Amino acid sequence: MQFKYPEIFYFLFLLVIPILVHLFQLRRFKKEYFTNVRFLKELSIQTRKSSKIKKWLLLASRLLLLTCLIIAFAQPFFKAKDSKNSSNEMYIVLDNSFSMQAKGQKGELLKRAIQELLENTPENQTFSLITNSETFWNTDIKSIRTELQNLKYSALPFQLETAMSKIKSRKTVVNKDIVVITDALGLTPKKLKSIDKDYNTYFVIPEAEQKNNASIDSVFIHQTLDDFYEIGLKMSYFGEQTKQIPVALYNQNKLIAKTMTKFDTEDKTIYFSIPKKDFHGYASITDNGLAYDNDLYFSISKPKKNNIISIGQAEKSNFLTRIYTTDEFNFYNYPIETLDYNSIENQDAIVLNELEEIPQALQTTLKSFVEKGGNLILIPSAKASVVNLNSFIKIFGNIQFKSIENKEKLITKINFNHPLFSGVFENTINNFQYPKTKTSFGISGSNPAVLYYEDQTPFLSSINSSRDSSGSSAYVFTAPINLENSNFQQSPVIVPSFYKMGANSQNNGVNALTIGQNNSFLVNATLSKDEILKVKNDAEPFIPIQQILNSKVKLTFNEFPTQAGNFGIFSKNDRLQNISFNYNRTESNLAQANEDVLSDYKTIDSLNTVFDTLQTDRTDNQIWKWFVIFALLFLLTEMAIIRFVK
Repeated sequence: MQFKYPEIFYFLFLLVIPILVHLFQLRRFKKEYFTNVRFLKELSIQTRKSSKIKKWLLLASRLLLLTCLIIAFAQPFFKAKDSKNSSNEMYIVLDNSFSMQAKGQKGELLKRAIQELLENTPENQTFSLITNSETFWNTDIKSIRTELQNLKYSALPFQLETAMSKIKSRKTVVNKDIVVITDALGLTPKKLKSIDKDYNTYFVIPEAEQKNNASIDSVFIHQTLDDFYEIGLKMSYFGEQTKQIPVALYNQNKLIAKTMTKFDTEDKTIYFSIPKKDFHGYASITDNGLAYDNDLYFSISKPKKNNIISIGQAEKSNFLTRIYTTDEFNFYNYPIETLDYNSIENQDAIVLNELEEIPQALQTTLKSFVEKGGNLILIPSAKASVVNLNSFIKIFGNIQFKSIENKEKLITKINFNHPLFSGVFENTINNFQYPKTKTSFGISGSNPAVLYYEDQTPFLSSINSSRDSSGSSAYVFTAPINLENSNFQQSPVIVPSFYKMGANSQNNGVNALTIGQNNSFLVNATLSKDEILKVKNDAEPFIPIQQILNSKVKLTFNEFPTQAGNFGIFSKNDRLQNISFNYNRTESNLAQANEDVLSDYKTIDSLNTVFDTLQTDRTDNQIWKWFVIFALLFLLTEMAIIRFVK
């Protein structure tokens, strides 16, 4: 037991007063007996004994009364078991990612968590609130009530490390209490290492009642016919699925196709045929799971011919005319001597076909060409010097040619997961007629390969495959593919390889960007220095970062827009192009919620329990009220003694 005002105990000396009074009352007097009252002697003796007991009882009750009053004014208490953390700063980390759309026993997880915050957070509690998209420093529940009620789901996935780095950046002399409210989706031991062990961290894990969920993941053009596109929708289902799910296709908000599908496996692809013209709409499903991944927005522009030139000897480029046909491509071949450098910037792809030397001026021009979104395809010549090749290729990435090897090799492996072959193959092919090369260059680098030799070295590799929606990349062969050195021209793999390397997806592909992936997009537009492009729809306008590149403008979106949907790119009031954005599908599999990794941390069932626990563990147990009660009891005891004891 401890006392808030121990100096009050000096008043215990006052206890001497009732003792002195009592002693004066017990003084002995000389007694004289008279003859006429002698017969009362026995009764008198008995009365004096009762009076003495009464006085002792009154003295005890008065002493105890004063003692209890003095102790009460000294305010005794039992110190809290966690009193050292009573002045801690509080931080609440609230996960508002799309997985919190899942429904628990009392509704959507995020909405229920917000309601608990509003109901259970003490009004005098100062705290900082960190969500996926917003941060509120040193606030209280009254100040942010409206913001919490209007908090929307964030396209950004829950990143515990980011929240912890923000908290660590707040320097303070006291410790920190952290309450993390999340469904634990995607939590890993590595991410939990970001938590400082000195912090008092509590996890509140709201749990979804059912974790079944269907999602539309991506869309691609499976086949291009004369008058139609056959598009494929890649879909996923997580959990047990027993009923068919409706799938609908909308163009300009008008229903153009609908079907029912049932998942026999976790992944499924379904196909629709749509007219071969501009498409600006979305595919939609209806299920009882999460809502954010039920709609996939995409745009398909009216087909434009791709401009491609091959630089090299005409006889070595004849095979390209059979791939880059006139109905889809404007293809020309130029010897290096007659090449017009000014025409390069107007191309979508350029093939360097077995040049013995790449001039410095051409290297500089091609560097600018790739930076502006063009595709470059390098086919080395057996007579080219390794020094010249490496001085050129290092402009684009970390690939280096080694000396040429006069050794026959088989091309045996296709990287089906490479973006170049997205939507090309329906099934994985392991056995096919393997093409071969007689001589080839060795190569070093960590860039992803598209095609492999039998010894697992690259035959066709890509350099820094761009995340831009323009798809700009540099592709490098490690061997000449002329008929004298290789039979690759007779292989069926050559057609999809060169077709995809030469085609600009913005000309005849699907446009469906992902929010938050720092996408870039090329728009054909000629602007003055003061002009800007805007991206907007009915719900959200914004101005992206933009860079003027001669007759094109490169747009970079970073974290914009905040909502998925179909948008238009505008120059003033003129719509230049359609563009669509979608949320990342990383939150779709609710079964990935991993509470087991939290075994070493404090997990509490509700926010109310957190505040109650902190209040109980950090509040001193005040017991002065009990001494006031005891004092009152002794006062009543004294009054009872005076009244009832004779």
